[in-house]
Amino acid sequence: MPTMKLAGAVARIRSWFPEREFFMRSQGQVRFIRISSRLQMAVAGGIAGAVLLWLVVMAATLISQISAAQDHAALLQREAAVASAESRVQKYRGGLEGVADDLARRQDFIEKAIQGTIGELPKDLPQGTGSDSSAEAAKTVHKISMELPEARRLAQLEARQLAFIERLTRYADARAAATETAIRRVGLNPALLRASAREAQGGPLIRLFTGRNDSLDPRFARLGASLERMAMLQKGLARIPNTLPASLEYISSGFGYRSDPFTGGAAFHAGLDFRGPVGAPIYSAAAGTVSFVGAKQGYGNCVEVSHGNGLMTRYAHMSRTGAHVGEKVDAGAEIGKIGSTGRSTGPHLHFEVRINDRPVNPRPFLEAAHVQ
Repeated sequence: MPTMKLAGAVARIRSWFPEREFFMRSQGQVRFIRISSRLQMAVAGGIAGAVLLWLVVMAATLISQISAAQDHAALLQREAAVASAESRVQKYRGGLEGVADDLARRQDFIEKAIQGTIGELPKDLPQGTGSDSSAEAAKTVHKISMELPEARRLAQLEARQLAFIERLTRYADARAAATETAIRRVGLNPALLRASAREAQGGPLIRLFTGRNDSLDPRFARLGASLERMAMLQKGLARIPNTLPASLEYISSGFGYRSDPFTGGAAFHAGLDFRGPVGAPIYSAAAGTVSFVGAKQGYGNCVEVSHGNGLMTRYAHMSRTGAHVGEKVDAGAEIGKIGSTGRSTGPHLHFEVRINDRPVNPRPFLEAAHVQ
């Protein structure tokens, strides 16, 4: 029985590749070229093997990058946990002036890290950690106060600074996790968005230190990694179309199956239609680069905005376009006016979201609220 099934499968495959003949006429002579089923199957198998190999290599590369990032984060976490009260007491014994210099360097690190990723101090930082590091900081203050009473206030200041660092790290981790959830909700890969957000970077190397010997406290390294992860994810989220493209009355046609408005027959609708008056503004649903401006069959006047990672939004039936190819636009930037050009029964915006030129339902993207 298995042999019969195998023979049947082979027969079906052979039926996909019937023997073919081609003829060529050259200088009055006709030549026939015959391509056997076996040759066609060999060529098709070679192409399929090459595609499979390419997919395996790409998957292995992505897994390697994600694994390396996770290993690095775990290492920073372990190093941050190792910082002990005893090591800090030794620094205090070495001289209060050196400790004050360390605190100044640490403060500089904090300020630059916040300016480069958050912009200003968030108002919703977690309050009170109650963690092992808080207990370690209290232990440090007590020990220093016993051995060097004159350094008590300096030790208390350092403890407050470290507590703030931990709160800021927890804040960045929570924001990053929430952003990843929002990205996954629309079916995209957070790791790929983080990688694309790091493209086209450069500049002189200006390293940040927290110690006199050009060292970096592991707790501050952990903070820097958390802030960078949060910033990269939020840059990626900013390129997901979750801003309403127009201030319109309502959605007049959804994504998927519908009765065609002209023929009445079954049809597929590749986007959302938003009804609105002629001349009402149309906005970019996310940050990106304008990749097309002009007329398309069925769409009328339209604008397309590319957002990276194969993600593109299309805005159609415009009465007037207001963007040019190559222009960088932010989410909410005006790119045209509502109209009824192309295959349209009345003034409205036809809005599409496409991934690698494949239309997907825009609703999950528009409903993916910004992370608070």
